[in-house]
Amino acid sequence: MDLCVRALVESDLDILHEWWKAWSWPPVTNDLLPLNGLGGLMVYKDETLIAAGFLYLTNSKVGWIEWIVSNPKYREDDRKLSLELLISSLENVAKNQGCTIILSIGRNKGLLSVHKSLGYTIDDNPSFEITKKIN
Repeated sequence: MDLCVRALVESDLDILHEWWKAWSWPPVTNDLLPLNGLGGLMVYKDETLIAAGFLYLTNSKVGWIEWIVSNPKYREDDRKLSLELLISSLENVAKNQGCTIILSIGRNKGLLSVHKSLGYTIDDNPSFEITKKIN
């Protein structure tokens, strides 16, 4: 079967938290994710979940793709294709919502390569994530 994409569902959230932990990332709480964790997409093949990511929509024409994570146990050759499908599908959702620009942050070399292959500009000068918990 080919790679498929669908909207995230409630039962995906625990799986995504496990994937983040497996990649040594702290799990993102649902209240920090778009639509309380359902504002994203999942790529799958047959019954196997492969990769997921989220799209933040703003009050402007900017969309933000974030928290892309893949199944650490998935070792098939089509991992890169699944990430390309995920990012392209998130782009399409953003376009359909009126966005004209997509932003993302990343440091994973494989994920940066996928973005580059899809025509994203990757700045040669690294930048830093700047966060502050305010409540």
